[in-house]
Amino acid sequence: MKGLKLIIGRANPDLGNEIAKNLGVEPCEIHQDNFADGEFRFQIHDNIRGTDVFIIQPTFPPAENMLELMVMIDAAKRASARRVTAVIPYFGYARQDRKDRPRVAISSKLFANLMVSAGLDRVLTLDLHAAQIQGFFDIPTDHLVSDWLFFQHIKHEVIPSIPEEESENIVFVSPDIGGVKRVEDLASALGFEIAVIYKRRTKSGKAKALKIVGEVAGRTVIIRDDIIDTAGTITEAVRLLNREKAARIFICGTHGLLSGSAMERLDSLDLAELAVTNTIPLPKEKKRDYIKIINTGSLFASAIHNIHFEKSVSVLFKKSDVLDI
Repeated sequence: MKGLKLIIGRANPDLGNEIAKNLGVEPCEIHQDNFADGEFRFQIHDNIRGTDVFIIQPTFPPAENMLELMVMIDAAKRASARRVTAVIPYFGYARQDRKDRPRVAISSKLFANLMVSAGLDRVLTLDLHAAQIQGFFDIPTDHLVSDWLFFQHIKHEVIPSIPEEESENIVFVSPDIGGVKRVEDLASALGFEIAVIYKRRTKSGKAKALKIVGEVAGRTVIIRDDIIDTAGTITEAVRLLNREKAARIFICGTHGLLSGSAMERLDSLDLAELAVTNTIPLPKEKKRDYIKIINTGSLFASAIHNIHFEKSVSVLFKKSDVLDI
């Protein structure tokens, strides 16, 4: 593809290579390693002068992933790239997006500023923690959503796996009030009802599921969430659903951080399936039979293709009525 260059960072090379394969583009030859003290060293071997460069690097913790992205942006700009776009499948450090209490940082705005200062021209990301974070970047920002991917997965894999006599008795559940719109769109597109879990966050990273608004007894439940970090919210939700006599539980979560004691919690639950995307690589020790990986490579490849040829990105979501945009 003339004039398009891909640079794949170290955070998620498998996804980067999948995107390159879908585009039919050979990634740039680069050198990336560390100095003896751990400092990141990066060099682009290909000539990228005057080209449209896309750097693929999610920024999940540790902070090195974010720092490496900024170093790669700087290298591309100093090599005279015409435009540099950061493809950030998971935008980390985004959960502090407002001052909800005294003397806290707004880290999402801070890192948006730092990336722009490094020379970034455009951002392409997926399922931000809060949609308004797009406004933190003073450059064009394309915010993809994963609903179409989960729509396809649920329609063609989840529903056929349910006994035919029960396949109409499905309810979509939002694990909190903030996710109702996402669940509503998905459930409406598939023709099912929704329920909502009311929860109270007691402190950072801790939540208590208190009540379900909607009928779940004897029904197949599909929970839709954006980030699964320590799995505390999911665990509380599943236990509440079990107390309400839900028949079986499927979970669809975009970003599977699965940090801390997440795997212990998930292993203790009787889940039919946990589906997460490959925005964050799943280490071998965290792989389970009940975990299904949803590939995002073709979605990102389509978005990169459209950005490069100055076409609309939003048309990617007109394939179904899942999204109201």
